[in-house]
Amino acid sequence: MQMGPMIDMVFLLLVFFMVTAKPVKQESDINIGLPGTVAQEEALDIPDEQRIFIRPDGQIILNDQPMDSPTSETLPTLLATLKRFKETAEANKSEALITIDADDAASHQRIVAVLNVCAQAKITGVTFADTAEEET
Repeated sequence: MQMGPMIDMVFLLLVFFMVTAKPVKQESDINIGLPGTVAQEEALDIPDEQRIFIRPDGQIILNDQPMDSPTSETLPTLLATLKRFKETAEANKSEALITIDADDAASHQRIVAVLNVCAQAKITGVTFADTAEEET
């Protein structure tokens, strides 16, 4: 039995498949710009500070909008809002400022809960409003 013609056929088939085969393109990351917060080159005008009012019944009001229920201890709505405010302030290269205006009859535990939410949102610019100033 002659091996020469069979080896020739194998080489012809090998060359045929090498020529007709398409090279496989390797997977790679696609560079896509997704929507999100983008750092601004110039500072935009956003409110200088957010005011949090604490009523005697425990209701928390952020810029005239009620947040959570008066009995809520974790304050998830306030936390989410303050996190968005912090992200916006960072994107605009400005400091996130919070002013807490607590009623004299508000419980101290409620004020501490608001301070804890500010800490969870990583907001360090927290001040208390002077009620004597506002009465005049």
